[in-house]
Amino acid sequence: MNHLKKIAVFASGSGTNAENIIRHFSGSKTSTVALILTNNPKAGVIERAKNAGTPYVVFSRTDFYESDAVIKILQHHQVDFIVLAGFLWLVPQKLILAFENKIINIHPALLPCFGGKGLYGTHVHRAVIASRALLSGITIHYVNDKFDEGEIIFQAACHLSKDDTVETLASKIHELEYRYFPTVIEKVVNHG
Repeated sequence: MNHLKKIAVFASGSGTNAENIIRHFSGSKTSTVALILTNNPKAGVIERAKNAGTPYVVFSRTDFYESDAVIKILQHHQVDFIVLAGFLWLVPQKLILAFENKIINIHPALLPCFGGKGLYGTHVHRAVIASRALLSGITIHYVNDKFDEGEIIFQAACHLSKDDTVETLASKIHELEYRYFPTVIEKVVNHG
């Protein structure tokens, strides 16, 4: 019997991607979402974790950047892999080293365009529309010590129409996230 790989999902917001990932792995014989971590005590992801029966931990900026508290939590839960799903803080070097090539993120645009500090959520979609780009999409990438600059694993694109708004583009991007993120995670976790 193979060891069930344990995934920790970090999220800062509503947690729709986290919930989709939990659902995807709920019947898996190879991997499971063992833990949800959030830096936001009011995040919707907490309610989603509770509803799914998935343990969750809320941590502070001090826990994350000035101590090993988060690494210790991950080790305690025997986490093998970390997924960032709408997590807005830059991952510190010590966590990257502790989980080398075992942290992936999803970005709601086609990197290397529209990435970097401050470009998340609706800010990304607004920038894409303002640029008059014909395509946007999602990028799933390994995490390094800079925002959105890790090695790209997977991209999927969608067309923009001249009528697209931040909301309609966000909806197209969410559809891509829900469709591809869990299966890409599964491939990386099981073959990475």
